[in-house]
Amino acid sequence: MPDFKAYFSARLDNATTLLQDFVEIESPSHDKTAVNRMAQRVVQEALARGANIERKPGSEFGDQVIARWPGAKTGQGILMLCHMDTVWPLGTLAERPVRIQDGRMYAPGAYDMKAGIVICLEAVLGLQALDRMPASPITLLCTADEETGSLESRATIEALAAESRLVLCMEPALPGGVLKTARKGVGGFDIHIYGRAAHAGADHQKGINAIEEMAHQVLALQKLTRYDSGTTVNVGVIKGGSASNVVPAECHIEVDFRVSQMDEVERVTTAVHELKPHLDGARIEIEGGLNRPPMVRDALMERTFRHAAEIAHRHGFDLQEASTGGASDANFTAAMHIPTLDGLGADGDGGHAITEHVILASLPARAALLAALLSEW
Repeated sequence: MPDFKAYFSARLDNATTLLQDFVEIESPSHDKTAVNRMAQRVVQEALARGANIERKPGSEFGDQVIARWPGAKTGQGILMLCHMDTVWPLGTLAERPVRIQDGRMYAPGAYDMKAGIVICLEAVLGLQALDRMPASPITLLCTADEETGSLESRATIEALAAESRLVLCMEPALPGGVLKTARKGVGGFDIHIYGRAAHAGADHQKGINAIEEMAHQVLALQKLTRYDSGTTVNVGVIKGGSASNVVPAECHIEVDFRVSQMDEVERVTTAVHELKPHLDGARIEIEGGLNRPPMVRDALMERTFRHAAEIAHRHGFDLQEASTGGASDANFTAAMHIPTLDGLGADGDGGHAITEHVILASLPARAALLAALLSEW
């Protein structure tokens, strides 16, 4: 049995350098040019490892990079899922440059999830060096719009997953390297209220206050939360009105909802789309619904994790699992009833926060784990 741990531990400096290179290419989701710079860098590294490259041009977002290592056998292989986009705008690095301290790299986008791409590339390199590449195909998909809902990349994700016997999502691990075997589904609504403007002093009675109407709707929406079912509904943004002396004619809110069970999707979406005005003359327009279905810890997920844990144990890892309220592209593939594991990326903390960091020692450890899964599944 190859000593994956020793091999990748000796390459810690290489992995750290590559991660710093990646995070210094800022790639916010909505900056297509910036994300494509990151895509080109990923292509460069994948080509150096002998991959066949397909680059799917994006429309609103950046390109999707598909790197394939065909293997000696045809048929279903293993898909590794990553995303290149981050939540951080251009210029963040100027304010918070990369900092390495106490074995941690603090940098925007390092944890979520450029470290995951590094781990994939390191794992493939190690498998090649140790002559442990599997006979079946390996595919690495790096998308450009995960942080905004994967609207352009979802079709590619699902098409590649359908060709795979296993999907490994390289989103960061939970603290301690814990895998994610259950995720909430996530969706959202944009709700617009239309009333009638009027002078707040001279003609107050002629107005229809859109903010007042929205207040009724906000209370109704918040009451859809059911903690015992794992369902949350959150009115997170509200905009309305123009001046204090004008009865507001419009109000708009943005609503986030998350569910642990598919039957809750129908309950929430039906209730939202059946909202009715309380004030005479007010009008409601509602858009939205479910984006990512829940990733449920069902019998298939249990079997998949158990098999992964057995492989990990043979290589000296004690693999643990937990659930999380966030969603990822693994939600799509798990809902297709394809064996899926998530949270195989770096250990660290602070995703989407100024404290974002990667525990550098986790890079070789996770590369060793990934290499074991790829070679023995």
